[in-house]
Amino acid sequence: MEAVKELIFDRLVYSCAFEKVRGMEEFIPEHFLGFQLAGETHAFYAGTSTIIPENSIVLVRKNQLIRTTKYPSKSGSYKFVSITLDKEVLQKYALENRIRAAARYEGSQKLIFEPDDFLRSYFLSLAPYINKTKEATPRLAELKIREAVELLLQCNPDFHTILFDFSDPFKVDLAEFMNEHYMFNIPVESLAKLTGRSLSAFKRDFTRVFNAPPKQWLLNRRLDEAHYLIKYKRQKPVDFYLDLGFENLSHFYYAFKHRFGQTSSEVRAYGPATDQRHP
Repeated sequence: MEAVKELIFDRLVYSCAFEKVRGMEEFIPEHFLGFQLAGETHAFYAGTSTIIPENSIVLVRKNQLIRTTKYPSKSGSYKFVSITLDKEVLQKYALENRIRAAARYEGSQKLIFEPDDFLRSYFLSLAPYINKTKEATPRLAELKIREAVELLLQCNPDFHTILFDFSDPFKVDLAEFMNEHYMFNIPVESLAKLTGRSLSAFKRDFTRVFNAPPKQWLLNRRLDEAHYLIKYKRQKPVDFYLDLGFENLSHFYYAFKHRFGQTSSEVRAYGPATDQRHP
């Protein structure tokens, strides 16, 4: 059975599954607050992997790439609810409460924390909307976001440097960013935004740094990693092609043969058993 991902109202999303589900790459344009009701979520982002266990809360910062895998609990279900803390509501809240972030947040990307009684009760209060026993008006939806903000600041006042930072993304180091995120299959426009550049500036800087256009470099980088996994790790393409950003196996096999002059089976059959990357 496939996962159910349902938009309850314009900023509240409920996900439910009864078997392991691999999620697709997602570009997160706004902060969101999530609660793991049942099961656990394995998330890959910012070059690292993390596990969101049952009964924990996660605050995910805006402008990130995330890939998730959903695992049901022993009872057989996976349930996750999230609410988007969108820029418009946060700006209104900051203006009304005379809040100004003094500096950018420089802490860890990993923002998982045990819920206090107030935050736990907050997510339980969303049950009527999830169960469709109550309908949320646009005004009520905004009030629920404001309530989440109040509770977050009560839990950790330092979160104001995250929530109320309305500046544009930094212009990040392109080589470092791309080598951490090459496996995400997202549009070039999203990559440009994440690196703090316009699309034209991104393409110009990319060609200068890598001596190749973005799409060609991404394909070659993914194929080079695939070659390493096949030759030295003895892995099969079916086990990793999605994780490297390929949409289907037929495209992967064609591109691999075209780049290396051998099929993946031939490389795997005659490749050395020792790992040349990590002797």
